[in-house]
Amino acid sequence: MKVVMAHSLEPLHMPILHKESGIFHGSFPRNGGCSPPPFNSLNVSFGVGDMPQNVTENRQLIQNYFGITTLISARQVHGAQVAVITEPQGSCEIDGFDAIICSVPDIGIMIQQADCQAILLYDPKHRVVAGIHSGWQSSVANIIQTTIRTMTLTFGTRPINLLAGISPSLGPCCAEFVNFKTEFPEEMQQFQTSRNHFDFWKMSTQQLITAGVQKNNISVNGTCSKCSKNFFSYRRTKQTGRFCSIIGLRHE
Repeated sequence: MKVVMAHSLEPLHMPILHKESGIFHGSFPRNGGCSPPPFNSLNVSFGVGDMPQNVTENRQLIQNYFGITTLISARQVHGAQVAVITEPQGSCEIDGFDAIICSVPDIGIMIQQADCQAILLYDPKHRVVAGIHSGWQSSVANIIQTTIRTMTLTFGTRPINLLAGISPSLGPCCAEFVNFKTEFPEEMQQFQTSRNHFDFWKMSTQQLITAGVQKNNISVNGTCSKCSKNFFSYRRTKQTGRFCSIIGLRHE
């Protein structure tokens, strides 16, 4: 099998984060990897049926792109549990978390996606990053608030200093929830855009602002993962891979 070299990867960068020299980040579309259909080609998930060696190679391509040796992800469960990393460690997947906070340089925090949002946070004052996996259930649980509160309690983060990016994900055009009356609390229904559709980009933006993040410090990519075939989408194709969004600290 021919392996595509890392220089062919073309991650998307969020303007509010891209100007910061102290971090690396990006949202990687599905192209540039080695996995065969229906996981073609940069699938990063071990849990969707792809061969493990393909996933390992795809993750290595991403590490090579950033020039790092450690990539940490979570076996995401659509909850609100937050992991905190304060010591160097090797690449791994940790069970039962949907957000990871890290204060150690040269560790890439990876959020796996196939329509759910990745929300990337950076505290430039205390040199801390976080990656959040937020599907509708985690939005209901307000994992954003929980993550920011954990950053505050653990590292002294002031939300007013945080920079935040919202990745490509399911857009208001395709975020249809026919059971929203029983699944969503009343306060979430203000983000309803039509009979059964919701704007989760606006919802996450508001949750960030309510948690203390300044509106001018938030970037929203605005690409719908279902509409754009450059991204894996569970809504579009049930059996599919996972793309990813990454954030990490550079050495000062």
